[in-house]
Amino acid sequence: MIGLRISTSKIQRMRCRLHRAQICQYSKAPLASNTGHFMHHRITGSSSRTLHRFAAESKRLPSLQFGNSVRRFSSLPDHEVLTMPALSPTMEVGTISKWQVAEGDFIESGSVIADVETDKAVVAFEAVDEGYLAKVLQAEGTADIAIGTPVAILVEDKENVAAFKDYMPEDSAAPAAAPASEPAAPAPEPVAAAPAATPAPASAVGASGERIFASPLARSVAAELGIELSQVGAGSGPEGRIVKSDIDRYAASAPAVQQATVATAAAAPAQAAFAAASGPSQDVPLSNMRQTIASRLTTAKREVPHYYLTITCNVDALVNTRAELNERLEKDGVKLSVNDFIVKASALSMAKVPEVNSSFMDTFIRQYDYVDVCVAVATPGGLITPIIPDADRLGLAGISTKVKELATKAKEGGLQPHEYQGGTFTISNLGMFGVDHFSAIINPPQAAILAVGGAETKIVQSGTDDEGKPVYSTSKTMTVTLSCDHRVVDGAVGAQWLQAFKGYIEDPMRMLL
Repeated sequence: MIGLRISTSKIQRMRCRLHRAQICQYSKAPLASNTGHFMHHRITGSSSRTLHRFAAESKRLPSLQFGNSVRRFSSLPDHEVLTMPALSPTMEVGTISKWQVAEGDFIESGSVIADVETDKAVVAFEAVDEGYLAKVLQAEGTADIAIGTPVAILVEDKENVAAFKDYMPEDSAAPAAAPASEPAAPAPEPVAAAPAATPAPASAVGASGERIFASPLARSVAAELGIELSQVGAGSGPEGRIVKSDIDRYAASAPAVQQATVATAAAAPAQAAFAAASGPSQDVPLSNMRQTIASRLTTAKREVPHYYLTITCNVDALVNTRAELNERLEKDGVKLSVNDFIVKASALSMAKVPEVNSSFMDTFIRQYDYVDVCVAVATPGGLITPIIPDADRLGLAGISTKVKELATKAKEGGLQPHEYQGGTFTISNLGMFGVDHFSAIINPPQAAILAVGGAETKIVQSGTDDEGKPVYSTSKTMTVTLSCDHRVVDGAVGAQWLQAFKGYIEDPMRMLL
């Protein structure tokens, strides 16, 4: 097994091809990102001297570091090893949901060869080169496949397929089982219980003041183990980003960390005292998406200082305006929903109060010059938030069309990464389920999220009669709650945003100006 660093010019001579996004991250080459392709490289049986020559030249050439090792198989025909690529900034592992081709099938360049479940969605992948699928190394349903792990073998000639019938990558060999006769470690002598220590949150800034880049899952695990990110060093992710495997590796090699973890667990018997229900049950495995949701929401609720502002809006004018516009748009096949008005009102309010259209970036606050609104959509796999880009510049019909399109793709698992990664504000609407009001958890690094309840008919005072007595009538109202990150949005600023939102909702014709 030989690890190499080779220049991008040598890659072409070796006929190695990599995922374009990985090339941009590691070589700094100004190439367009294309997340719909597998990373792969070609290995030949006569490459020994060439490999050693490239290894020697790598010290003086602009280099590209492979995320996986290059192997030499002297007895195998010329072939390509397809490996799992990084499909999103937060992805560390993936699951192959379905192979679209079988062993022995011919694959055309650009055709879909597999569907992979990432931490956000199921994405279809295309082949870069044509050839025959000689061997599937990871079966359908295989979970937690690390980035760079071989998943399949591709050959140019069909007669070479049979040579890989019994092929197994070296890394897939099962570890040897521990001897059964190995004596168990003696039980530690009892010690006096100490007060349980609360693990300190993993710092995102090193001792010298520089920012440390780490995935949300890595931060969460480090905080639970009481590990300072600055102690871990450079990570194995893109550009030194610390990922969960780096934390696990550091914890395994640091006895002090292990002892502290054991001591904390022993000193907190109350946590182990939780009793599970004893009746019949089923354990449902967590999908990659559900694991990511759990990690991100836990981190957000723990690390982001939430506060909540609630206001009630009169929606009589909105209901009437919507009915009138739908009557006019019926011939065009467009039907506006109340949620379309909410998206538009939110986007205009973000432009009017730009302090809310911001993110906390550890050492500064970033204020965006555009408004991308995320709309929470419930799918069988969990919640996902597709993005309505430049929502403040779209008309109501444009927003309606875009929301319907993205919601359909989300439920079918067809969203592309650029359609759900990012956004500057999020809306979660449970009004259609009969919920009158609720509070939502902020989606970092955004600074706010709007929770929308359903419309209710209430009796309100509409004025007074000639004698000055109050006159009552029925009116439709809607309650919304704005969750804010207090590091970015002060209470007065959040209140200004809600007033702007209420103004647009209660006078919807202003949205059309």
